[in-house]
Amino acid sequence: MEQKEKRLIVTCGGTGGHVFPGLAVANELKKRGHAVQVWLSGRNIESSTLGDWDGETFSTGAKKISLRTMPQLLFSLLRCMRQIRKWKPDAILAMGSYSSIPPVLAARFCGVRVVLHEANAVPGKAVEFLARFASCVAYSFKTTASYFPNRRTAYTGLPVRLKLLEEKRYEDIPEGAFVIFITGGSQGAKAVNRLTSQAVMLLNHDYPNRIYVLHQCGQADEESLKQYYTEHKIPGRVQAFFPDIGRAMASADLIISRAGASTCFELALLGKPALLIPLPSAIRDHQHLNAQALAATSGADEGIQAELTGRSIMRYLANKMKKPMELQQMSLAIRSAAMPDAAARVADILENGRFAPAEKREAGS
Repeated sequence: MEQKEKRLIVTCGGTGGHVFPGLAVANELKKRGHAVQVWLSGRNIESSTLGDWDGETFSTGAKKISLRTMPQLLFSLLRCMRQIRKWKPDAILAMGSYSSIPPVLAARFCGVRVVLHEANAVPGKAVEFLARFASCVAYSFKTTASYFPNRRTAYTGLPVRLKLLEEKRYEDIPEGAFVIFITGGSQGAKAVNRLTSQAVMLLNHDYPNRIYVLHQCGQADEESLKQYYTEHKIPGRVQAFFPDIGRAMASADLIISRAGASTCFELALLGKPALLIPLPSAIRDHQHLNAQALAATSGADEGIQAELTGRSIMRYLANKMKKPMELQQMSLAIRSAAMPDAAARVADILENGRFAPAEKREAGS
């Protein structure tokens, strides 16, 4: 049965971890013939995430909540209400974070249906607060449902960029090299940079000409790490940011990273074994819970930052490098957490108020 065209808003500002999943849903909705607006908060960093979106955008002006930002938040709320009354959407999808608060409240005041999506294993404060205004809360990890005992929920997984599946290994990586991709996120992570650079130096010393390292380190540490890699003759590539991160992930035999939700589901999609080092200061310790959920598949291991040393990580890497069959088993295991149809599931909720089984989506597509 053909769907009637709807007008839908996806609000996903704040960080790439919210924008990329939101854009995956927005593109799915657009592909189905709906009119879609993507709402962002207006942060500069958001502009670098819009490469996959060629539709309408709207800047809400949302700010992190504090006494100092209350005037801007009120302005953002009024701005969102004006846009809703002007554009008359059928529903709004909010992907979480502070940037969701003015759009969701505006939708509530204007009588527009709200769907929320929680990326992490434990709900953020924004989603927890806004859940009372939503017709449905979609979530990524199975354990998250318990945080919404009196709300209508749907287990959808986290929408990810399926084009990552099309990326190829870098051609200039030496044949037979054990490839390690290290990333602390697009901004880098000093503790991860320090621990892993020590680890790969020691590994390269014990196993010369056996490894190749791709290290996304953030702007602040780029020059010092490049110098460190050169001094210790560590084969690889150090960059502040890999714009073609899909190729870096495709090239890797093992990935060391933080445990943001998007990273976890991208690892699962690609079947990449991983050592996850959760950010210790993450709100509600959500990265630890994300890592715990992925480690439960046996496709990833969790390392506690305060307990790790360069040498302990080196021993971990050496052990994995010498056991290729174990890495293959991890690759198969982590794929069990993948939800490649997550964007379609969330899109179904926006269209119908519920998500359809995969076979029904295929029959109606």
